[in-house]
Amino acid sequence: MSKTRRSSRRSVRVLGVASATAALALGVAGTALACDISDFSAEATCDGSNGVIVVTDKDAGGTPAVITVFLENNGADVKKVGKPTEVKGSAVGTKLTFTEDWKPNATYRVHVKAGNKVDKDITPNLTTPSTACKTEESEKPTATETETASASASASADAPAPAKSASPSATASVSASASASESADAAPAGTSDNAPSPAVGESNLAETGASSNTGLIAGVAAALVVVGGGAVFYGMRRRGSHSGR
Repeated sequence: MSKTRRSSRRSVRVLGVASATAALALGVAGTALACDISDFSAEATCDGSNGVIVVTDKDAGGTPAVITVFLENNGADVKKVGKPTEVKGSAVGTKLTFTEDWKPNATYRVHVKAGNKVDKDITPNLTTPSTACKTEESEKPTATETETASASASASADAPAPAKSASPSATASVSASASASESADAAPAGTSDNAPSPAVGESNLAETGASSNTGLIAGVAAALVVVGGGAVFYGMRRRGSHSGR
């Protein structure tokens, strides 16, 4: 066999190996860039006080995909959340947000349709957190709570202050006064039960014991009147006799 034929065969073999290697590389690259349901994920979060469902597409090939979200109840679709929306993935992940006032522990089915490559649901189904998003209404006290707090404050303000207990000295003074009053009320009206009560119509002299000397004084007074009258009579007679001479 000539060297030319051998060289030609060797060149063909090298070219065949290179082509096979390139095809294998292209196949691997194509498989790596192919859109798959595992590239998609979903979660329920809160955007401020609003509930949202966020779908993330990490398809590095950027294959256009249509996302549809359904609220589930006992395995059946209850309603469609928003409208089917198209998204193009990226290596870092492209996020698609659906506004939904979800309830705690609710179930949602997220369906992905990417051409003829993907037509599946994200598994497992999305289950929302056990705590709902906080709203402004829930953060503010309700009217009933406000009225109850106001009524409690008014009742506390109107309640009378507890009476202070009397001091020991004041208590002793009150007890002493009460004892004195009881003693005064219990004392007898008279000074002695054995003293005779004065007779009606008796004078003060009779009360002092002077009634025993009344007759003697009257006799002496009468005698003095007689003696005085005699002296006056005798004096007048003598003066008349002297005048006659």
